[in-house]
Amino acid sequence: MESHPDPVLAWGLLLGAAVVVASLVPLGAARSQADFTLADLGAPRAMFERLPAWGKRANWAHQNSFEAFILFAPACLLALLAGAQGPIVTAGALAWPALRLAYIAAYVANLPPLRSLCWAGAMVCTGLLYIEGLKGILG
Repeated sequence: MESHPDPVLAWGLLLGAAVVVASLVPLGAARSQADFTLADLGAPRAMFERLPAWGKRANWAHQNSFEAFILFAPACLLALLAGAQGPIVTAGALAWPALRLAYIAAYVANLPPLRSLCWAGAMVCTGLLYIEGLKGILG
């Protein structure tokens, strides 16, 4: 019987990328409160000091979203290519985007303990996907 790739991994990748895009929402809201002008398009990072405190945290959350996705995406792809399936794969692929959304909200709201728990949980999801992918490749 031929094994088919688990579509939950593709959904995890899609949702993970959507989280990175969603991290722009609070950052955009912060920029709107920092007297954003068309001149700022020439150097959008230069306006960082004009952002409110929560906006600075939104910017950091946005940057961290890219960093986290860079680790998560290859884990999903490895598990997908290895044909990994099961509850651990499903949990890792779907919990990661949820935890990362919660991470962004906790970061912007200045809730460091919750933010750290969400970050750690997402890292565990990434690690589990790497492990499951390696198990599938190594047999």
